[in-house]
Amino acid sequence: MGRLFGTDGVRGVANADLTAELALGLSVAAAHVLAEAGTFEGHRPVAVVGRDPRASGEFLEAAVVAGLASAGVDVLRVGVLPTPAVAYLTGSLGADLGVMLSASHNPMPDNGIKFFARGGHKLADELEDRIEQTYRAHSSGEPWERPTGAGVGRVTVYDEGFDNYVAHLVGVLPNRLDGLKVVIDGAHGAAARVSPEAFARAGADVITLGTDPDGLNINDGCGSTHLGLLRAAVVEHGADLGVAHDGDADRCLAVDREGNEVDGDQILAVLALGMQEAGMLRKNTVVATVMSNLGFKLAMERAGIDLVRTAVGDRYVLEEMKAHGLALGGEQSGHVIVLDHATTGDGTLTGLMLGARVAATGRPLGELAGVMERLPQILINVPDVDRSRVTTSPELTAAVAEAERELGATGRVLLRPSGTEPLVRVMVEAADIEQARAVAERLADAVKSALG
Repeated sequence: MGRLFGTDGVRGVANADLTAELALGLSVAAAHVLAEAGTFEGHRPVAVVGRDPRASGEFLEAAVVAGLASAGVDVLRVGVLPTPAVAYLTGSLGADLGVMLSASHNPMPDNGIKFFARGGHKLADELEDRIEQTYRAHSSGEPWERPTGAGVGRVTVYDEGFDNYVAHLVGVLPNRLDGLKVVIDGAHGAAARVSPEAFARAGADVITLGTDPDGLNINDGCGSTHLGLLRAAVVEHGADLGVAHDGDADRCLAVDREGNEVDGDQILAVLALGMQEAGMLRKNTVVATVMSNLGFKLAMERAGIDLVRTAVGDRYVLEEMKAHGLALGGEQSGHVIVLDHATTGDGTLTGLMLGARVAATGRPLGELAGVMERLPQILINVPDVDRSRVTTSPELTAAVAEAERELGATGRVLLRPSGTEPLVRVMVEAADIEQARAVAERLADAVKSALG
């Protein structure tokens, strides 16, 4: 059996892979592991539990709440809120644990469980491993130590979470959004209420899409994975910008007033320059992953901003930021972390800060995003190969070296084994898309030959 925890919690098809029994068992295990680690010492433990609007979130939430309360943890149920809201409330309420039920941008049948430690930070890998080991031990028959009487947890509905979180978002903005017309696509997800309310309170004229979740329509033809509706709406309404979230609203992509996509790299570039100008970009450094576009790196070099790259995954971006005291990082997918105001990627905060930059400069989003040129990027997935030998194959090493010589300083090659599938991802960037495609296809053939 493979590891339950991936780079972003436990995910799977709800009621098939991710069952009520698994959700309950993992929650009890998390409570026991954190108690053993001393997290609950000297006080009665409290957990914040939230979810996105998926239908399966209703029974999974019930299972998680039951598991935590049965282990002696008091539970604050905050209902449907974004992942970063659960992280924020875990920190602001002084809770010992946060739990979010969501599968982010995945289709509706999927769901997931993500745990947050005290302060609203993602659990360390070591703690996730211990939770999984504890869960497996007890699921095979080892009895739990269970509190009784007044020792069991109490469950409370915490309705104030929505207003507290929105007030926090609006309160950290450097300036208001008065005069901006913004289209928001909430993906029929966790941001459906939060994002429009936050933009409106900040002064924007708001038009909404994807803000009527029914438990079944999350991410269905809308949101950050389907920008067509947002593009059309921005142009139709003559809006200044459009903002698209994913199902749990920890990411944000944007559209300028001409209907052009502004991806996570471009958003990160706009925010980096704004923070540099305001003296808020600590150590004059921004963090991005190895998948960020070469055009982003070149834009940061022109601005005199240092760039640190990490493995793919916002948790690795966050780890690097925390380790070196940095303020800004993110991914091409739209996970942007502003560490002074959030402990995880926050799509609503990102959209608000992007709007604030447009309002403060008086410049169109397309012009601001033009600070970086997205170089053509070709990605080819090569399936059914031995991904474990990517870095040790002499044949592949030689092929990559030859490709890098051909591309020179204006191109880049990345071979990356998938973390979840038996395939290798080949990514090539170049100033010319035909050159990028030719080099990528040649490297894909080399991967098949060397690892097939």
